[in-house]
Amino acid sequence: MKKIVLIALMAFVGFAANAQAEISFKSETVNYGEIAKGSDGVRVFTFTNTGNAPLIISEVKSSCGCTVPKKPDGPIAPGESNTIQVKYDTNRVGPIRKTVTVYSNAEEPVKALKIKGEVLAAGKSVLDKTE
Repeated sequence: MKKIVLIALMAFVGFAANAQAEISFKSETVNYGEIAKGSDGVRVFTFTNTGNAPLIISEVKSSCGCTVPKKPDGPIAPGESNTIQVKYDTNRVGPIRKTVTVYSNAEEPVKALKIKGEVLAAGKSVLDKTE
């Protein structure tokens, strides 16, 4: 009887040790395209926990103060999706090339996401660049 309980316990521990969260993003780059100065700078990265353990995002950092990321609260269950919101300061005219780094308990614990695009000065348009 003790052997059966011991074998069952070892099998359970072995299964639990293999449980791992995995984060899969719909896209690892958000392209703002060409946007006007002062326009809405909020975008989202959508992801799914494709692992078999709860995903915990401990921190999300940006490469500069012009980009403010917001991580989801609480664990994300296996199979569930959620978003990481990013707000870029669109009052800064010029190209957008920033990195948002996600720290989690996933199999790949550090993930770099990118935002890109260009903020055009007031009164400028795409046509102004071709003339």
